[in-house]
Amino acid sequence: MSSCPSDGSTAPKPLPVRRVYHPFPDGFCRDNFWDSGVTWDTPDLPDFTTCFQSTVLIWVPCIFLWIFLPLQLYHVRTRPYRIKQWTWISVSKMTLALTLAAISLTDMFLNMASWMDEGAANPAVADLLQDILGLATYLLVAFTVFTDKRRARASSGPLFFFWLLTLICTLITCRSLIQSAIDKGVVERGIQFGLYIIYTLCVIAQFVLTFYGEKFAALKSGDKNPCPAQYASFPSELIFSWLSGLVYKGWKKPLDEDDLWSTLPEDRTKLNVEILEKHWKAELQRRDRSLAAVRAGKTKAKVYEPSLTKALWKAYWSPLVFSGLLRVINDLSIFVSPQLLSKLIDFVKDPDEPGWKGYLYAILLLMSSCTQTIILNYYLNICMRIGMHVRGSVVAEVYRKALLITSEAKRSSNVGEIVNLMSVDAQRFMDFMAYIHVLWSGPLQMALAIYFLSQLVSVSVVAGVATLVLLVPLQGFIVVKVKGLQVVQMKEKDSRIKMMNEILNGMKVLKLYAWEASFQNIVATIRGRELSTLRKAANFGAVAYFTFIASPFFVALATFATYVLTDETNVLNKKKAFVALSLLNILRLPLTLLPAAITMALQVAVSIKRLSKFLCNDELDAGIVSALEASSPSSVVMKNATFSWSKEGPPFLNNLQLNIKQGSLVAVVGHVGSGKSSLCSALLGLMEKIGGDVAIKGKIGYVPQQAWIQNLTLRDNILFGKEYQPWRYDKTLDTCSLRKDLEMLSAGDRTEIGERGTNLSGGQRQRISLARAVYSDADVFILDDPLSAVDAHVGKHIFENVIGPHGMLCGKTRLLVTHGVSFLPQTDLIIVLDNGAISEMGTYHQLLRNRGVFADFLRTYLAEAETIEEENEEDLDVDLIKEELIKEIGVEYLNAARQSIAPSLFQQDTHGRSMSVISTGTSLAASQKIREVMRRESRRPSSIPGQGGQVRLRRGTSAKRKSETLEKVEVREDKGRLVESEKSETGGVKWSVYFMLIRMMGLPTVIIMSIFYAISYGSNVGSNFWLAAWAEDSECLPEGTYISKEQRDYRLGIYAAFGISQGIFILLAAFGLARARIQASRKSHERMLHRIMRAPMAFFDTTPLGRIVNRFSKDIDTIDISIPSNLEVWLYCLYSVISIVLVICINTPPFAVILLPLGAFYYFMQRYFIATSRQLKRLEAVSRSPIYSHFQESVAGSSVIWATKQGPRFVAENERRVDHNNAAYYPNMASQRWIAVRLEFVGICVTFFSAMFAVLGHEYPALGKVINAQQIGLSISYSLQLTQILNWFVRMASELESNVVSVERVKEYSEITTEAAWELEGSRPPPDWPTQGQVQLKNYQTRYRPELDLVLKGVDADILPGEKIGIVGRTGAGKSSLTLALFRIIEASEGAILIDGINIANIGLHDVRSRITILPQEPVLFSGSLRLNLDPFNRFSDEEVWLALENSHLKKFVSALPQGLSHTVADGGENYSVGQRQLICLARALLRKTKILVLDEATAAIDLETDDLIQDTISEKFADCTILTIAHRINTIMDSTRIMVLDQGRVKEFESPAELLKDPNGIFYSLAKTANLLPNSASSDKLDQLNDERL
Repeated sequence: MSSCPSDGSTAPKPLPVRRVYHPFPDGFCRDNFWDSGVTWDTPDLPDFTTCFQSTVLIWVPCIFLWIFLPLQLYHVRTRPYRIKQWTWISVSKMTLALTLAAISLTDMFLNMASWMDEGAANPAVADLLQDILGLATYLLVAFTVFTDKRRARASSGPLFFFWLLTLICTLITCRSLIQSAIDKGVVERGIQFGLYIIYTLCVIAQFVLTFYGEKFAALKSGDKNPCPAQYASFPSELIFSWLSGLVYKGWKKPLDEDDLWSTLPEDRTKLNVEILEKHWKAELQRRDRSLAAVRAGKTKAKVYEPSLTKALWKAYWSPLVFSGLLRVINDLSIFVSPQLLSKLIDFVKDPDEPGWKGYLYAILLLMSSCTQTIILNYYLNICMRIGMHVRGSVVAEVYRKALLITSEAKRSSNVGEIVNLMSVDAQRFMDFMAYIHVLWSGPLQMALAIYFLSQLVSVSVVAGVATLVLLVPLQGFIVVKVKGLQVVQMKEKDSRIKMMNEILNGMKVLKLYAWEASFQNIVATIRGRELSTLRKAANFGAVAYFTFIASPFFVALATFATYVLTDETNVLNKKKAFVALSLLNILRLPLTLLPAAITMALQVAVSIKRLSKFLCNDELDAGIVSALEASSPSSVVMKNATFSWSKEGPPFLNNLQLNIKQGSLVAVVGHVGSGKSSLCSALLGLMEKIGGDVAIKGKIGYVPQQAWIQNLTLRDNILFGKEYQPWRYDKTLDTCSLRKDLEMLSAGDRTEIGERGTNLSGGQRQRISLARAVYSDADVFILDDPLSAVDAHVGKHIFENVIGPHGMLCGKTRLLVTHGVSFLPQTDLIIVLDNGAISEMGTYHQLLRNRGVFADFLRTYLAEAETIEEENEEDLDVDLIKEELIKEIGVEYLNAARQSIAPSLFQQDTHGRSMSVISTGTSLAASQKIREVMRRESRRPSSIPGQGGQVRLRRGTSAKRKSETLEKVEVREDKGRLVESEKSETGGVKWSVYFMLIRMMGLPTVIIMSIFYAISYGSNVGSNFWLAAWAEDSECLPEGTYISKEQRDYRLGIYAAFGISQGIFILLAAFGLARARIQASRKSHERMLHRIMRAPMAFFDTTPLGRIVNRFSKDIDTIDISIPSNLEVWLYCLYSVISIVLVICINTPPFAVILLPLGAFYYFMQRYFIATSRQLKRLEAVSRSPIYSHFQESVAGSSVIWATKQGPRFVAENERRVDHNNAAYYPNMASQRWIAVRLEFVGICVTFFSAMFAVLGHEYPALGKVINAQQIGLSISYSLQLTQILNWFVRMASELESNVVSVERVKEYSEITTEAAWELEGSRPPPDWPTQGQVQLKNYQTRYRPELDLVLKGVDADILPGEKIGIVGRTGAGKSSLTLALFRIIEASEGAILIDGINIANIGLHDVRSRITILPQEPVLFSGSLRLNLDPFNRFSDEEVWLALENSHLKKFVSALPQGLSHTVADGGENYSVGQRQLICLARALLRKTKILVLDEATAAIDLETDDLIQDTISEKFADCTILTIAHRINTIMDSTRIMVLDQGRVKEFESPAELLKDPNGIFYSLAKTANLLPNSASSDKLDQLNDERL
């Protein structure tokens, strides 16, 4: 494209009018203040007048420092340090400041001396003022240096800008003095000239010193790896050079956690959350006052709703306002460039303009762009840091709240929802902070752009504004729809994460029942609804993207069309076209960012609503339970206490009157649902107190019914934050029967315990839970049935050595909830609960004499237990209890009980076989009753030795021996790690990850989308070239003539066609991206869910749930939301950069030479940086999972944390984990700014060289032949937007690669090793298999993981159909492993298991698991309907389900529920008692009714009443089934057909109980002997007597 030909004649240019301005009175200065002939209208190098130099160039820096003095003092005042030591930097700064003050003072004296010298010319007043102002200012500088040193402030921003301004002004004045001396050939006022040279050197030295931060020792104290930002200089903070060392290290090697710096003091979560909490509490207090006023009738206004937005604003308004000011400065500086472009175009058009003006414009463009870059990145750094503070404080506040919310609030806010609040909602605050000011800055930039456009095209800009206004309703509609969809999507996400939490918690049960597919479908259904919502939002987003991308062109088209059509004299020239183009390009960026900002604002609004709802939940009231005086003789007092589980709910505990003396042992008994656990909760303050008083003296130790174990070492679980005291610790281990466990654990007490105690038995978990309470040395111990999950002999040992009258806790107040009766005589007080009220209370003997509920309860169980075995003299003998009962209430009372149970004694054995193991002469009915007694006495001292602990504490064991044991286990500490650190990839994100993302999006879709983007941006470039050609038309016409109408319409029509093409193809591309993102979201979640549901149990045992949940919450959210947004902006930036480079190279061919080194620098810096950024993102992602794991763990143990008042410690741990996460996030965030500053330099260079080529083409005509100087305006207008686009391009490229790490993490879990196939087509067993129930094990060997030893070693056994097999053995013998092997939870290493002749390894997992029924030890329920928990596949009719409920004794209970089978089950079945949960599990088993039933001590943790129901049902309904019972108590399997004795993974004995008891050298004999089950003469007589009576 060439310029118009010239005829060689040029009109003479008129001389400029010289303008002189002097606002001061005579004598104030030596010359005029302003003289355009000296400063501007001169062909020579310009200069300033002496007056200007003496006033403006002196006053501006000084006034600046004095204005910013309050800010300086504020920053100094808020720092906690007091430093006396001087550094060489502070000494140098102080010396130079005083030197400058001395020079000012000397110059003032010289001026005054000259003034008093009559022969000399009087000095100007301005000279004296500059000396006085300089003296005061430099003394202020000295004071500032001292205060900075005193408060350990490494650098000062106001001082840096002061010295920068001073240096610029000083150099201008110095150059003027030197030029004057050269011109005159003599130096006037030589002394002052010399002083000014020294002054200039001092200023230069001061400025250089500002680039050095002072490394005060106080800034490093306490941190082994302090962040260098603490002692960075202010210039280093501006350009982030303090990060260069870490970036270089990350380039040389992959970063790891040891390379991360400590969190800065001002970034600590504790500091930020306390600020937020203060303002949030103020909001809550305001609500309470409003509620009180409404209730009192003082106002009719609505109750005030607490505003989290207000609390956040009050907490962070200061940095937000400061960042807003920076944004204003940045926005204003953006519009400097178009004005300079206008001047540059005028300069190029005028050949008579002096060259120095062109160079000045180019340099000003360079300085403007540099200033804009530095301000923008410093502003973004502040915003992102605010976001980090907000996220940290929100996470910490949610955690604090989660520990304190009431039981009622927990039902409305499940764990999955709260995890989403911490992972997704809190993260959105951080993401939004980078865009928060765009919400007002974007409209401001648009308004300024329209204003400057109006200066070019007059009122025609109204058409452009009208175009924008017409788009507002469409945008408003989209905003409303997207906001509504955001709310729906977050609800679906909550539901999905909640369900995933439950699935992961109950994964073992799902596998045992073969229910994975059903629950996978449930999650997939929820995900489908979520994706449907996302699809709608994406389509609306595509339309919004189209409007925002196409808006600048529509504005330009409407403006230019109106301008040229309204008046034929209105023509587009180069100045109007190119300046308008640069303004429209400025308009494009806010229009591009506004959709993202509005979308994020809507997301944050939804998150604020969700967070506010959660944070407004009621908290536990510490005042419910008051403290008794230390002198009080009582430890627990309740007066007319009435409690409920909710404020509006009915009372659950009524009018409790209780007074427990200090040091008492109190037992709480009652049937299922009577309120025993609720009484414990009430004493802990976990229930709502409706009336009465509760008071407790001293600290509380609490042992919940279901043991809570942390993912820490065994020792840390016991210490629970207490100081390690060897003697107390050793004694706790012994009394809680944990010594044997230490010897069996790989690293002793340093063995890491998995989440929820996955690598421990139920008894071990309960004993560790008890040991935690015992070690705490509390004053009052609340023990909620801790002995039910441990073996009977261990239970007796614990009672005698811990809880009982002579145990470790003697002298302490103990409240023991129990279902057993054997310990009751040793208690000081017994509380009998019935329907939430105390029906009886008194000593054991008092209650017997009362013949009340307790006596009925006791006589029933003792009448059944008449044949209890004899034990040693230390044991509690049930016969003694019986004798006392007869003595107190008479034999008739007991006989009545005996008659009531008589019918059950004469029932025939359902199996048709004699199962007597004690006496062949014992009748069938009597032997059945003996077995019942033995089973009941599993609550009493009878145990398999070593099962979960040692048999008896060996008295006399020396402390030395205990210490030696601990020393041995410490040596094995490194072996005790169960949960490995989360895997973090190193190096670049593999191309396979990008290819996986592209494949998930759909390769054809991606290709077509890319083509559409290219066409769209090609149309944009074409329209601008066409506009340039249109503008050149007017340059080629003679003066006074105008472009023809046809030519105008032709230009306008083609220009419009280009724009329409751009709009159509950008809309198609946006819809393509919307489709692709949904495909990627669906496939990524689908694949990961598919693999997780098929992962082996070993994966879940070694992987914290928080880590998996993190993948399904944060990483999936990143794929759903963040990556599409990143990709959208990245594509915009990519095509924009390509467009800009093409335009500049076409117009300025020599620019290609500069483009190569700039491009190489850009590429190198991006690669140099990306290695660090990527690894920091990975470390940040890895450090995020422990936050969620710790949270889930804390919520599960919130009652223990509340009872033991350990909340502050757990809160501090949560804050430490958040800080650890921020330690990776902050360098990652700062690294984005580090690279942006450096790469934006490329854009600045492009703009600068484009301007320089225009100036060179003007100055050197030969070069002008190569450079199209007339079209240079198009190049510069494009290059002006390059700086911002490169900034966003780098940021989006970095964010995209960093966020693709989420794809990498999802890919990792989408490729984990899976179990065998669920079903094998062609190898399916018959539909009715197994028909017999025969089980054969042939040389069976297995291990839990490939790297571990065998747990079953050559097991051979043949179990006949219908046999009842008891499986016993010490801890580690392989009992549970055999069960897992039967269900193929663990696979065979060698050998086989055959069921009815079919090798289970040759058929699908579900074909195996669905044909075997198990009743597990721990009943697991899932949230949803009761029917879902019974029949998730809907395979059975309602009649069959009701029949199963009837047979499991639940029909009456379920029928009474309002919704029946549709009754909602809470998380983990918390709205059912443990007994009811186990009965529901029984109903599951009855529905399946397979030929093989496995009982894994299913009644270990429930009361005797429920135990009876379950045992009776099993005996009746599974009479013809093969039953395998894993026995943790030997008594429970004494009626088995045969007993399998395992030892070290091998079958040692396998015979009937009678046969095994005949061998005194056998293992089973020793087990029975230790458990006191062997008959002696006394017990035989008793048995015979009872047998005779009943026959």
